[in-house]
Amino acid sequence: MKEIKNVAELNQALKQDKPILLDFYANWCGPCRILLPTVERLSEKYNDDFQFFKINVDSNQELAQQFGVRSIPSLFFIQDGEVQENVVGVMSETGLDAKIQHYIQANTLT
Repeated sequence: MKEIKNVAELNQALKQDKPILLDFYANWCGPCRILLPTVERLSEKYNDDFQFFKINVDSNQELAQQFGVRSIPSLFFIQDGEVQENVVGVMSETGLDAKIQHYIQANTLT
């Protein structure tokens, strides 16, 4: 899972053909620390079909503002360069896995 550190890196990531998960987090955020191992496991599992990026809201306030992040963790599912869904808070691994599979399947249909 790669960390995006600026707008240029985000713009480059959005050019991918694969669906994307953006994980907005902060190091001091307890729920973020709970969710991170789940996202990392799934990023390894779906590495060939899905892109995973994390964005630290403290060092990337401009990106957090661009996406309207008000609470963290905040997960954005992006397909074809457009935000499809935003989930705030901790998700179960099963729930997150199902969402990722949904976007992978939708991507193979296009």
